[in-house]
Amino acid sequence: MAYACLEGGKRVRPLLVYATGTALGASESVLDAPAAAVELVHAYSLVHDDLPAMDDDALRRCKPTVHVAFDEATAILAGDALLTLAFELLAATEVEPATALRMIRTLAQAAGMQGMAAGQSIDLMAVGRTLSIEALRTMHGAKTGALIRAAVALGAGAAAADTATVAALDAYADALGLAFQIRDDILDVEGESGIIGKTAGKDAERAKPTYPALLGIDASRALLDELVGRMHTALDAVPANTSELAALAEFAARRSH
Repeated sequence: MAYACLEGGKRVRPLLVYATGTALGASESVLDAPAAAVELVHAYSLVHDDLPAMDDDALRRCKPTVHVAFDEATAILAGDALLTLAFELLAATEVEPATALRMIRTLAQAAGMQGMAAGQSIDLMAVGRTLSIEALRTMHGAKTGALIRAAVALGAGAAAADTATVAALDAYADALGLAFQIRDDILDVEGESGIIGKTAGKDAERAKPTYPALLGIDASRALLDELVGRMHTALDAVPANTSELAALAEFAARRSH
């Protein structure tokens, strides 16, 4: 479990929890548990996605994937335990019980049958097929976007944000999730394994539908620029200092790994 979640990684999702919550006045101590929980769920998803029955990857974060470093059964169990630990942490969050329950529900929905699990299922079924842009957007909105939106929602929930602020932040997070995935798709084409931390060219090798495959690299970059604009527009509607969230928007679209 430590190998899967502590050695490497960008920590974008917990950073979103902290950046959102602190911008709205929540203390970091209140944000610690939801930030850790969302990263644990992310780590679990990577362990399971890399399994031979899923994406069958041997490299993650510039090191052997968990099932390669240990074995397949251990990887499955480690992923299960990481997911369960996330909800154990949320249940012990030092907030009002009603707030803790909302956080648990938010994270569960992002990870479950309408979120990451659904997105991964669609992804597996789509191998070798051509998806429409709308279908690809739906798949990534569940597989990648759901947990990013949950991270922002957890931060906003810990700060007891009002409805209008929550809506603006969700619009930001929705665009961020898509931008993050498009940049991932571009890096799979143009990146080097030693820099991006996973096997480059794997999507094309497995005939997976991606934005560059459907739109081309130039159009994918143009869509990224459009999404960055959407994120900044959404943040303009948030009555707080959102400079850290704006920086994360730029990072998601311009990162090299």
